[in-house]
Amino acid sequence: MASRSYEPLALYVHWPFCQSKCPYCDFNSHVRLEIDQRRWREALLRELESEAEADPDRRITSIFFGGGTPSLMLPETAAAIIEAADRYWGLTDSAEITIEANPSSVEIGRLRDIRAAGVNRISLGVQSFDDDALDFLGRAHSAGDARTALDKVRSLFSRYSFDLIYSRPDQSVRAWKDELAHALEFAGDHLSLYQLTIERGTAFFARHRDGAFELPDDETAARQFEHSRKTLENAGLKAYEISNHAEPGGECRHNLAYWRYQDYVGIGPGAHGRVRRGGKKWATRRIAKPENWLNQTESQGDGLQEKTALTDTEIFEEMTLMGLRLAEGLNLDAITRETGARFEDQTNSRALDNLIEGGFLAKSGSYLKATPAGAQRLNAVTAKLLDA
Repeated sequence: MASRSYEPLALYVHWPFCQSKCPYCDFNSHVRLEIDQRRWREALLRELESEAEADPDRRITSIFFGGGTPSLMLPETAAAIIEAADRYWGLTDSAEITIEANPSSVEIGRLRDIRAAGVNRISLGVQSFDDDALDFLGRAHSAGDARTALDKVRSLFSRYSFDLIYSRPDQSVRAWKDELAHALEFAGDHLSLYQLTIERGTAFFARHRDGAFELPDDETAARQFEHSRKTLENAGLKAYEISNHAEPGGECRHNLAYWRYQDYVGIGPGAHGRVRRGGKKWATRRIAKPENWLNQTESQGDGLQEKTALTDTEIFEEMTLMGLRLAEGLNLDAITRETGARFEDQTNSRALDNLIEGGFLAKSGSYLKATPAGAQRLNAVTAKLLDA
């Protein structure tokens, strides 16, 4: 009797609450004085059950608790969601289960409980080891808090990562070199480095528009980017994505599912999903406002706001935007499988040739990759490719 086949699936769980809203953050995060933890746990479990009923023949390869600050949820909530996902679908033997945390919300007892719940990877929002920078970024922790939190995390978890934000106002290349060198003293198998960007709708957007601060010029930002890549590669943390660096095998498997355009389901307020069912690729989006999501989930079984079957053109565009972020590049064979047409027949062919000749893109077998020069200008590169 033939064994049953199960397709892989990544699961994202959104916890929308934070202790405070950072001025650069455009994520779906909210501050609430009181949170009914039991009610939220039951609602997340109910939405998870709805997804499992709709798509049962799966195996979970990764779970990612994001936010917001999901380490503020009770560890028993994480445990219940992990147990339910295993019961409904089954976890692969190597399933990666990550939770995001802030240094200000980390204490050793809670970390032990989180580990006991089944979490095997921590992503810590350090953002900087400079107290003035942390104050500017609106963070609730100090540089000392970050170091203490990292010591606690690495005493309990073999796999962990932390984030840093660079290209901050008045940050010189020399200052970033020093901060990055200090960060490497605490690095595990993964490190994420993000250039500060000003997003519409954030507190920083209004302040930047009104001239309260300026970001480093393009040349300084480029030098910081280049130094980051060279320094981390020399430390054994090679860039596998525009902003993410890892030892071989230390890559975030959950995020790779996004970038490789594999199937993932998202539950919780504002969560997105991309799942192939019935011969179509479906894009799902949950209600963003926490209270509205909660009320609908309790009354209807899920907080779904929108479910759309993507066109081949939309799939092509999404795959291009995501795949070129990876060092391995965009899988051209996967483009053909997903859309039914070759990449070359869907892109701006003249732009493709010019970008290759200009040294911004390169073909390697069945992959199209951004070169180092292209990676620094990826938004412009992809815009030209999609301008068909």
